[in-house]
Amino acid sequence: MSNEPAIAPTIASEFAVLPQHIGVIMDGNGRWATSQGKPRNDGHRAGVEALRRLVACAVEFEIDYLTIFSFSSENWTRPADEINAILGLMKRFVASDVSKFVAHNVRVRILGRREGLSKAILQMIDQAESRTAHCTGLQLNVAFNYGGRQEITDAVRALVQDAAAGKISAADIDEAAIAEKLYTAGMPDPDLIFRSSGEERISNFLLWQAAYAEFVFYDEFWPEFDREIFVRMLEEFAGRKRRFGGVGA
Repeated sequence: MSNEPAIAPTIASEFAVLPQHIGVIMDGNGRWATSQGKPRNDGHRAGVEALRRLVACAVEFEIDYLTIFSFSSENWTRPADEINAILGLMKRFVASDVSKFVAHNVRVRILGRREGLSKAILQMIDQAESRTAHCTGLQLNVAFNYGGRQEITDAVRALVQDAAAGKISAADIDEAAIAEKLYTAGMPDPDLIFRSSGEERISNFLLWQAAYAEFVFYDEFWPEFDREIFVRMLEEFAGRKRRFGGVGA
């Protein structure tokens, strides 16, 4: 598409402190469309363009991990035509952008339950992950069919199965053991979580991992996201005092 933003080359950071891992709740597509007098599905299409701008910013500022909340396990309750439109956009996004990700060394991981997903969706997931598996730059985690409580439940279930098989004992179960069973195993926790559209909640997103994340909430709807908002977010993060339960310097 001619109006797609190009992924910018990396640049030397202008910030003394950058988040290693950013989580993003892309909220407000439907409300943006309504405010523009457009159908809700037009908002989702505009949201995909904003996602492209987000990935370009993450590459430009050399962010290591970017986790986006693309489709929650609760989103299946939405009207069928809206779900189909969202899934169709995701398929087109993968088909059109994976080659660009490979060219810019972006690895794609899909986080969430895969049981019950259609064959077409599973093929889309496999295509995105397999074609970018060798990439070593930005890791783009797409939380799809995802819920934070569901993720913790799956981790606990896996630990119980290991215990029943005699692989571990109850004494072996600590925070590190739980973290290794999460969908994000091997990744650092998010330093920064951003949500658009003025809502100030995390909506079941990265519940375990967000224990010490910094939160930023802006009023702009997700389709309005651009580089200026990204830089504002980084500036706000750089000004935070992170003490992780201590008293600081």
